[in-house]
Order: sequence, then C-alpha cells, then structure tokens
Amino acid sequence: MNGFPIGLTDPPVFAPDLPRQADVVVIGGGVIGVMTAYHLAGLGSKVVLCEKGRIAAEQSSRNWGWIRQQGRDFSELPIMIESLRIWQDLSAELGPELGFSQQGVLYLARSEAEMAGFQAWTDQARGFGVDTEMRSRQAVQELIPDHRAPWIGGLFTGSDARAEPWRAVPVLARAAQRRGAVIVENCAVRALDRAGGCVVGVITENGRIACDQVVVAGGAWSSLLLRREGVALPQLSVLASVAATVPLPEVFAGNAADDLFAFRRRMDGGYTLALGANHDFFIGPDAFRAFAKFLPLLRKDFRSTRFLPRSSADYPDGWGTKRRWSGDEISPFERQRVLNPKPNLKDLRKATQYFAAAFPQIGVPPLRTTWAGMIDTLPDLVPVVDRIAAIPGLVVATGMSGYGFGIGPGMGRVVADLVRGRTIGHDLTRFRHSRFSDGSPIRLGPRL
Repeated sequence: MNGFPIGLTDPPVFAPDLPRQADVVVIGGGVIGVMTAYHLAGLGSKVVLCEKGRIAAEQSSRNWGWIRQQGRDFSELPIMIESLRIWQDLSAELGPELGFSQQGVLYLARSEAEMAGFQAWTDQARGFGVDTEMRSRQAVQELIPDHRAPWIGGLFTGSDARAEPWRAVPVLARAAQRRGAVIVENCAVRALDRAGGCVVGVITENGRIACDQVVVAGGAWSSLLLRREGVALPQLSVLASVAATVPLPEVFAGNAADDLFAFRRRMDGGYTLALGANHDFFIGPDAFRAFAKFLPLLRKDFRSTRFLPRSSADYPDGWGTKRRWSGDEISPFERQRVLNPKPNLKDLRKATQYFAAAFPQIGVPPLRTTWAGMIDTLPDLVPVVDRIAAIPGLVVATGMSGYGFGIGPGMGRVVADLVRGRTIGHDLTRFRHSRFSDGSPIRLGPRL
C-alpha cells in the first residue's frame, strides 16, 4: 500500500544538455522553483532550473492539494489572492490535467473557542475582499448533509480550490519549458560560484553554469545549501503523512478539516485523508541551533508534534549529513536524490477512523496508497522571500511551511520580479531574511 505516484526510479523526463550560461539559475524543482522559472521565462530571462532529483518529487507533490486563501497570514493573503487568479488562468490555458476545481474550503468547529478563532480571522480578512463566511450548524449540515460529526459550525470560502499536486506541478514545468526555461533533473547544485563576494555562477554535479542571479527554492534542503554558503536560516522540516482512499461516494466536493482530520475530494473519486495537525519531527543538529527561535511555536504546537531522536541517513538535518563540502565532491543532495520518508501508518489509521465516525454510512475507507512528505518550516510559519544582502545576486524563496502548493503561482511571480528588479506589488517586509537576526520578536502566523 505504501507508495508514491511519481515514478521516482523512472528515467528523467527533463534531461536536456546543461547550458553553460544563463541569466538566472533556479535551484529546486518544486512548485516555487517551477513557477519562478515559468514567470522569469515569460519576462524574457534565460533561466535554467536545476533539480537534484525529480520535478515535484518531494513536498510539492505530497501535500493535500489545497489552494486556499482562508486562514492565511495576512501578509501572505494578497499574494494568495493573486495566486488563485493565476491558477484560474493556468487552468484555462493548460486544461483539466491540473485537476483544478473551485469547490471551496470548509473549516469545521467542534467548540465555541474554535468558532471564535474563525470569527477573529474573518473580521481581519474582510478588508481583503475574500468571500469567507461563518457558517452555522445548519449551514454546515446543508454543505455536508450526510455527516454525523458533532460540528457546531464552520468557516467557508467558496472560491477556494484544489488541484492534483503530483499531476499539476510537472504540467506547470512543461509550460515553463515551452516558454523557454531549461529544466534539468538529476542535476544537483553543489555550490555557488562567487567572485568578489558576488554570484557569478553555480557549480553543479554536471559542470558550471555562469550566471549573475541565483534563486534558492530548495524546500527542505534550502537551509543546508545556504549554511554551506555562510547564510544562517533557522529552517527545520517536519514529516506529515497522507493517504488516498479508493473511490467513494461523494460526501463533500471541496476541502474540509476539523481539529482531528482533513479530507479532500480527488479527481479519481477517492479522498485524500490526513490528521488535522499531527506531524513527526526528527531531532538533528539544526534543531539545537534553532531551538530558541522555535520556542514560541513549540509552546503553541507541542502536543501535535511527535519528537523522534534521529532521521534516516542523509536527510537534510541528519546527524551524519555533511555540512561542508567542496564543489568537486559529491554533495548531500546527490546522496539523497528524493526525500521519500515512510508514512506514519498509525496516524493514518486514526484519520480513517475519524472519517468513519463522521460518515458511518461509508465506514472505514479502504486506502489505495499512503505516503509522507518533509515540510520546510520556519519559526513563525511564514516564508523567507528575500535577497541575501551579504551575497549580491542571491535570492531565497523557502520555508513555505506546508502552504506552498496553493501560493506557488503567485509567489513565483513575486520572486521573478524580485530577481528582475521590477515592481513587486506586495509588501515583502514580513518575509525578510533579517527578521531572524535583527532582534525582531517571533510573530506566529495564524494556525487555521
């Protein structure tokens, strides 16, 4: 049953000859890197995207597939609103293979305290023009008529959407390729090449690419590469487990979650299931370095985190993972082409039981497959999207904290314009890299 839909051992799909010169090199073939390359190519930049393994083989295809404005940090929300518009345009351009469908996101409450939290977010969100509405017990019953859960109400955004991640991101990569981006799989970037402190290229396992702009969008691997370059980033990764059921009768066409479990209707007629908040965390050297910065989040989220003493070998924060290497030796990125962790089957059994309790007419749903992904997380649950002042030519876009799939198209546009020195159109102050070193207090994003 355990498996993942992308053929991780299949021959690379994107395997052109490696260019020796580019305007921009993007490191990382997840949705942020792919959409950055897509927008850069659309602006006329000569862009090369290097992916150490396979396009979208890590978290960008292992997420729940939600595209949501609802519950976002208010600094992210304007970019997410733009991103939803881009998803709509992409769906019209690229067709049904994306799996894009606007059926809404519904957060469900079992307590008045949860309803109060929903109301507080809604009150602040009104000024952004999103169509979020509080829903009563009766209104929830109308949206999900056959449920038997003790839901007393909810929060609903009808314009929010879903797509099929493992299908969508490779489709987006092919669209970037048609625009002129060069995408190379199985090509790890080992190091930046610098002269006078400035970026002048990258050293890959297949040779050097000359360039004066680099975007690090490496997800769970970003901190490891940046540390090698002397850039400290307090990013850690947590493991989240997900399951896909066999085809089932439709109970709700959109995405829904309460404090126990989450479910999403899939293109294949099944549901994607996961626990609402639980995740596993592997303790490694970076966890000790970043401990103080993560304390506010730990205090708030401690009970939903299972702490494990060590990860598998060669994971980004593994005890034996190299932190220093030269450009002419095998890097950690080649030793672990794709993070493919084992899912927590105990958690997934709980998710099926919660689903069965809510929908007894269906019962415990048979699972078709299960998987897990490593989510790149920052102490405030908000990404870093910024130029690194100490290294001219270096832009970082990482730490999407599990929400990157939905915001990817809009964030890719932002990063592309940041690289090109164009007007961004959004305030990126909240996403600055220096917030972790300038004495600013850690201000947590909403956990809705």
